[in-house]
Amino acid sequence: MPKIPVRFTLNEAEVGLFVEPQSNLLEALRRGAGDLSPKYGCGQGTCGACTVLIDGEPHLSCLTLAEAAEGRRIETTAGLAQGSSLHALQTAFIEGFAAQCGYCTPGMLMAAKALLDRNPRPSREEVIDAISGNLCRCTGYEPIVDAILAATEGRAA
Repeated sequence: MPKIPVRFTLNEAEVGLFVEPQSNLLEALRRGAGDLSPKYGCGQGTCGACTVLIDGEPHLSCLTLAEAAEGRRIETTAGLAQGSSLHALQTAFIEGFAAQCGYCTPGMLMAAKALLDRNPRPSREEVIDAISGNLCRCTGYEPIVDAILAATEGRAA
């Protein structure tokens, strides 16, 4: 079966790829575009490690067809920092020790970014709800929630 051309914007850069029919966005990002920041976790949409933003909304890239990215704006953690300046969420995660093994961190950061983009001052409950689709086996979630709230309160440098 012939490959399908897909064009999208990835972290503000135009990308054009040829993908296998029915391949997922995670594979297209990692193998095709070379963006290794979304992680392969479960491959079933239950862990959230592969969360990316598509037109500002969180999506599980392991469950999203690559061809569905056509013409869309994709954001990953690789695009959060501006040059050498980390995004406030990244700084808060570092300062708050919100990443232990770090495997869930890209998905957590993208879920949190989607929340903060639509609600810059969320409540603790809203933060918990926003990251509820992301599993973490190391932190117990409290450092992650605290880091997200720190980023909203400007406590992160």
